[in-house]
Amino acid sequence: MTLNTISRFALLALVASLAACSVFESDKIDYKSAGKAPTLEVPPDLTQLTRENRYAIPGKAVTANAYQAGVANAPALPTAVSSVGDVRMERSGTQRWIVVNRPADQLWEPVRDFWQENGFLLTTDQRNLGIMETDWAENRGKLPQDIIRGTLGKLVDSVYSTGELDRFRTRFERTPNGTEIYVSHRGMQEVYSTARKDQTMWQPRPSDPELEAEFLRRLMVKLGVSQEQSKLIAAAGTTVQTAKVATIDGHPAVQISEGFDRAWRRVGLALDRTGFTVEDRDRNAGTYFVRYVTPDPEKKEPGLFGKLFSSSKAEAPLKFRIVVKGQGETSTVTVLNASGAPDTTANAQRIVQVIADDLK
Repeated sequence: MTLNTISRFALLALVASLAACSVFESDKIDYKSAGKAPTLEVPPDLTQLTRENRYAIPGKAVTANAYQAGVANAPALPTAVSSVGDVRMERSGTQRWIVVNRPADQLWEPVRDFWQENGFLLTTDQRNLGIMETDWAENRGKLPQDIIRGTLGKLVDSVYSTGELDRFRTRFERTPNGTEIYVSHRGMQEVYSTARKDQTMWQPRPSDPELEAEFLRRLMVKLGVSQEQSKLIAAAGTTVQTAKVATIDGHPAVQISEGFDRAWRRVGLALDRTGFTVEDRDRNAGTYFVRYVTPDPEKKEPGLFGKLFSSSKAEAPLKFRIVVKGQGETSTVTVLNASGAPDTTANAQRIVQVIADDLK
């Protein structure tokens, strides 16, 4: 047996012994960046997923258990805290957003700095539409935190992968008294595309409301709220609202037990979460002008959500108008085609179902 062979067996034995002591911590948030943010504005549908984009959230990684422990040990308050100064958080179901009594023009730069300071690359930075969007990133906090990685460091770090990518969209809505800020999450996961498991493809995975809430909480800190106050606000109770699919004038619709203002905001967040791109919006008419493009970067398959709309491999965007109408304390959501006529295809039924599911 040669010296090289002996050395190779020794290394394998070391790796095996270290692996026996591994510990997996799946609930950490730890995005790591590979570089500085670009200055170019790239439409979200033209960006490409890459496995090596890593983004960093400065400071200690936060686990769900530690977060809950911090809330449990926080001093009791006579009533739930929902605001500090001119910043507050509102909730409805699983949706949360920040309300700030400042003009959107004063908030744009601080919010842009927030994402860049946390290491994210902005691929969309459109002040006129009130939309920012990060590139796809991998949450390295989900990787096994074992002795192998701790001992060998960068030598083996590049071979680890979670098989998941995340991106975040920030949307600004102007109000008479200030600005509402929404953060929506979109996720992708890598799955085997063949029975032999020798090829993989990316497909969408469900959005994570708790991840959205954590970034909203951190954004509140950026805007002047203390860490402890932000945790108390984020942990405040929620009011459950209902939404259901119905048929109005022979066409599918979503009925929401809320007035127009809140329904308008929540529908916008639901569209962001489910992969639509809001090209324009007319609040006075209650209309979102949207398009949908399958987010599969390898273009091998249309992806889970994309299959709802087309069996074709063509990548042409599908355009719709999503109309919100309020009447007192209730609202309805309907789907029009690109020409402004009621959509009579199966797409309309699928879209209202997706919106209703997100609003529950």
